[in-house]
Amino acid sequence: MTGATTRFAGIASRRTASGKSGIASICSAHPLVIEATLRHGAALGADVLIEATCNQVNHEGGYTGMTPAAFRAFVEAHAMSSGFPLDRLILGGDHLGPNPWKHLPAAEAMRKAAAMIDAYASAGFTKLHLDTSMACADDSAALADETISARAAELAAVAEAAVARDGGKKPVYIIGTEVPVPGGALEALDHVHVTEPADALRTVEVHRQAFSRLGLDAAFARAVGVVVQPGVEFGNADIIAYAPQKATKLVASLESMPQFVFEAHSTDYQPAAALAALVRDGFAILKVGPWLTFALREALYGLSHIADQLAPDPSRESLPAAMERVMLASPGNWQKYYPGTPDEQRLQRHFSFSDRIRYYWPSPDARHATEALLAAVGDREIPRPLISQYLGHLDTDVGAARIKPTAHGLLIASVTRVLDIYRGATNP
Repeated sequence: MTGATTRFAGIASRRTASGKSGIASICSAHPLVIEATLRHGAALGADVLIEATCNQVNHEGGYTGMTPAAFRAFVEAHAMSSGFPLDRLILGGDHLGPNPWKHLPAAEAMRKAAAMIDAYASAGFTKLHLDTSMACADDSAALADETISARAAELAAVAEAAVARDGGKKPVYIIGTEVPVPGGALEALDHVHVTEPADALRTVEVHRQAFSRLGLDAAFARAVGVVVQPGVEFGNADIIAYAPQKATKLVASLESMPQFVFEAHSTDYQPAAALAALVRDGFAILKVGPWLTFALREALYGLSHIADQLAPDPSRESLPAAMERVMLASPGNWQKYYPGTPDEQRLQRHFSFSDRIRYYWPSPDARHATEALLAAVGDREIPRPLISQYLGHLDTDVGAARIKPTAHGLLIASVTRVLDIYRGATNP
């Protein structure tokens, strides 16, 4: 991964050059999303950035059950089978800090966060987002900037020591935490507060000072991105698109930060023109996750309807019915995010832009239902009229022979449509 990391470290200099470019950060652990991403990168000869979050992957397993080393092995296995060269792969860790353990006292939560970032750095993850903004059990509700930056520097020291111990590639760092609610907003949207330029500049300065106090000036020189809020967000049924005129002052502040680009979170579902405008304005790292699994879910549900026509079997539970059963049995990942009446919650469980159904695909029952669906459809070519009926967004490309009309081909293509939008925005 050395070559790709070196190219990534120069992202700020490319921002200041003509022909601004960026990179999409793929935030998913779903095997089909990973496969589609790596096949897409291989076809284009492009670098690929794949990130895992602190809740998803950590030294204790996270909700995927994978440690950072296991996640790397998982991604690299897909790279090998997809023909994607490992020297173009960048692995990142997102929101690395005490968030999974914030119910604990700060000292204990930070010890666990340190063990986690040691595991990420030791496993060769070379893009590390330091996020220590969350209050722990014995903290005040809102942490001071100095506390956040001091904790971030502590974690950077752990990462630097891990790399020195293991002889790995020195990582680049992302700082800043002014981001949308992970997974999307909880309520209907009408506006989003854009980061104030002074706040972005202060984030950089307090982190610079905190790193320096720990003798980490060389590590801070490898900080390349600042997470800010450009005014984009999505909720269960709402999307706020990027409005460049509202971020003019924030964008101008980059002139005072030549070392950095901005990293934009929750860019899912943005129009293609809005994504391109973000990159043009210096938001060179575009995070995307739920949109990819939303597109995958669309294709899976479409295939479920197709299976009912191609291979009717009253004993086979439909995929939507199976997922409804799975989610109702374990409501922890959706209940507090989906308000409203029972009918409104039912619709959100399956169709919300927040796509919290993505947390359930790894469960044994969901995997069994998905496998039963794919076995019913098999490797046969699906008649185009059924594709037009149930997967209409893929019909034109099937007709043009750009997509193989098999179940696997259609699933990969549905995710690839989103990847193509990001490729167009980040490589104008």
